[in-house]
Amino acid sequence: MYESLITHFSGYTNTVLTEDEIGLIQSFFTPKKFRKRQYFLQEGEVCRYLAFIVKGAMRQYSVNDKGEEHIIKLYIENWWANDRESLMNQSPSIYFIDAWEDTEVLIVTKAALTDLIDRIPALSEWLRKLDVNFAIASQRRLNAAISLSAEERYHDLEVTYPEFLQRFPQHIIASYLGINRETLSRIRGRGVKK
Repeated sequence: MYESLITHFSGYTNTVLTEDEIGLIQSFFTPKKFRKRQYFLQEGEVCRYLAFIVKGAMRQYSVNDKGEEHIIKLYIENWWANDRESLMNQSPSIYFIDAWEDTEVLIVTKAALTDLIDRIPALSEWLRKLDVNFAIASQRRLNAAISLSAEERYHDLEVTYPEFLQRFPQHIIASYLGINRETLSRIRGRGVKK
């Protein structure tokens, strides 16, 4: 279970992790399983963990006054699931995070991860690169939401994260794109006809 986490860390750093460092990493992370639709985080709770997804898929979303879900993020293998604002500020979350499939994760607290980064210098490089990638992805998503048409957003998703289209049903993809199911069906229909 830890192999994918070690491979993930190694992919972000030029420094080879030693056996002692790998053992230390394994001692800081705890395996956990979530059944489909089981919550990792609920609105109003403080996010206490980061979850590295070993197997499965999760989603982060808010629910409006009408009971409609608005998907903020989708997560698959080798991605980190958490509510960053709640985790960093230790404030109540406005989001839900649940497993969309049966999911296996490795969880770690913010304090434990900070301690681990202090002990293993290579993980500082990992964190910097991960933060840069997160900022770029957030900026691209915001730009797409305010600048692109529904069809352009779908095609951007198709190119950037094609695996999402295989893993998540149409209503979740529509919510993630900020459109309704009917619009997504029309867009997909036009794509098939081309």
